[in-house]
Amino acid sequence: MSSISFPHLGDEMGPSSSSQHDPMQAPFYTPPAFDMSSSFQMNPLSAHPPRTPHTSTAAQSHYRNMSMSISVYDEKAEEEQDGETVKADKAEVDEDEVVELDEEDVRVKEAEKLVGAHEVWRDMFVTSNGRDKAFKLMQYSIRVYLLFHSKILFRSGKSAWQREIVRRLIAAKNGFSFTRKMLIMFNWLAPLSQVLAQQTVPFSSSGSSLMPHSFTATPASSSKSSQLSGGPFLSHPVLRALLSAPPPVLLELVNGLSDDIYSLSRLGLIGSKLGERAARFADWCWLFTTLVGLVENGVELGVIEGLQREVQSRAYKESLSGATSKSQPKTSKIDDRELMRLQKKNYWLQASRAKLVMDLIFVSWDIFRIKGWKDTVQSFTGLAAAVLSSAKLYDKYRTALVNKALTS
Repeated sequence: MSSISFPHLGDEMGPSSSSQHDPMQAPFYTPPAFDMSSSFQMNPLSAHPPRTPHTSTAAQSHYRNMSMSISVYDEKAEEEQDGETVKADKAEVDEDEVVELDEEDVRVKEAEKLVGAHEVWRDMFVTSNGRDKAFKLMQYSIRVYLLFHSKILFRSGKSAWQREIVRRLIAAKNGFSFTRKMLIMFNWLAPLSQVLAQQTVPFSSSGSSLMPHSFTATPASSSKSSQLSGGPFLSHPVLRALLSAPPPVLLELVNGLSDDIYSLSRLGLIGSKLGERAARFADWCWLFTTLVGLVENGVELGVIEGLQREVQSRAYKESLSGATSKSQPKTSKIDDRELMRLQKKNYWLQASRAKLVMDLIFVSWDIFRIKGWKDTVQSFTGLAAAVLSSAKLYDKYRTALVNKALTS
């Protein structure tokens, strides 16, 4: 068995080696002195070899948990940093888009300043519709003045110059009325073009077939059906297109033809009786066209008001959630522009409805032959309708000029 040597043991134990054999000193053991220079000392009487020190399992798990938590925190920090970067990029994009919207608003305002009123009237008077509105304003302005002249300003009207003024104004009023009739001649060509355009659209008329060729009628069956339906006259494509056209378009077409017949009668090319019948038929067409226009106007107003409420409710919800024009500039800017557009459209729809109501009152006095207050009612309703229709047409041409200035 190998022995372990200890330093300085032989020197200390050498002189007293006889004491180990001394029975008086055998049970006693004198330990060696502690040597500070030695790095390791062992009890010589120990039967166990020295143990290698091991780290604690609890400490290892503690260090492992700490490292895992640190890595999780690092991942969260990276995700937060990435989210902040994305938000910053989005905020920069929104700011750029808001700047573009602001610049577009500035350009629109500058273009509106460049467009003058004389340019709008110039473009209006180029067309027959614009001249008709100008002559209508003059006609009913004279008519209203004649009411004030005869009933308020000069009730007696006995002097010669007063009678001369009234005579000249009445002649001017009748001249404007006849000129307007000449300007609106051949207006029936526009609805006729819409009717004939249906032939080029597939499945637009009853002549187009949705069934396969195996189920289409043979020539014999088609000839029988044409005989049952009225012969070759009703099978003409133009007539079939007229029968399949929408009622408002047909009303506009018939109204234009009746107005032209009345104008030809005033020119002397057609008899007066036929002209009077055509004028009364045109009044009935005007009445039904006005009623149809009121129904369509009500539907459009309902749609626009619904869109307005939707935009306003969205803005209200965003304000409740804490969003402001500074936190969400792009959204608020788009909502404001959309709301302004809808409000403008609603305004002109209200103006169109008021004009249609004036037309309805005007034509009702002629249709039902109401004689009381006829001149007064028709003068004021005609002037109001002229002002409203002219304002709407003026805005249309002004908007076109502004868009042209923006594109140039």
